[in-house]
Amino acid sequence: MGVSHMRKIFIIGIGAGDPRQMTVEAIERLNEAEVFFFLDKGDNKRDLVEARQAILDRFVERSDYRVVTSADVGRDRDPADYVATVADWHNRRSDLYERMFLDELPEHGIGAILAWGDPTLYDNVIAVLEEVRSRGRVAFDYEVVPGISSVSTLVARHRTSLNQVGKSVLVTTGRRLAAEGFPSDVDDVVVMLDAHCSFTTLDDGDLHIYWGAYLGTPDEIVIAGPLGEVGARIVAVRAEARERKGWIMDTYLLRRRSGS
Repeated sequence: MGVSHMRKIFIIGIGAGDPRQMTVEAIERLNEAEVFFFLDKGDNKRDLVEARQAILDRFVERSDYRVVTSADVGRDRDPADYVATVADWHNRRSDLYERMFLDELPEHGIGAILAWGDPTLYDNVIAVLEEVRSRGRVAFDYEVVPGISSVSTLVARHRTSLNQVGKSVLVTTGRRLAAEGFPSDVDDVVVMLDAHCSFTTLDDGDLHIYWGAYLGTPDEIVIAGPLGEVGARIVAVRAEARERKGWIMDTYLLRRRSGS
């Protein structure tokens, strides 16, 4: 099969939530796509689907595009075997995309997946599409369009830099932070995917935290300060926000103050 007759998928980074964070390249790719694939995470996260649709309404000039929406597959958020659970989740998501591509995208069609932030940072869509391609049941090529990540938005909102001069930055997860603690050889740690506020397990004597939730949206919340002074407040604010909206997306930067 020639490339010119193969399906094409764009994985488009759409920023952390603010439509103004869309890049020119992302907008151009939106206007090439014929079919947009949305995953619906349920009523509690309906505003995530609506935010994607708002981006299409604002930037897509063609009127003949279609939106294909499918219920997302869930996973255990606190599994005994994290690696095996995520592998199973990826496999079931691969099943989902494979079926949508076969059923909804013509052999020569152009589709798009809108990924929050930057699809190369703590997002599984690239790995999922590679799994679909490796199966060989649906032929397609894909292109990744970078976006503005929640990490970039976080440090911009706090008017700070991601790194200190001559210092390294570690990007990790809440799970690893809780298990391993704050590393001794790094002064700046970005923490993603932390449902349990793992910063509460740390010795907070010389740590400063820059925290943000719902970044780039009207519900954005940012808090910063010495961890010992604002940590409990972040825990309380986070719990209230999650209860109110039914979901939360947040991230934070921990900085060793003695390293500044």
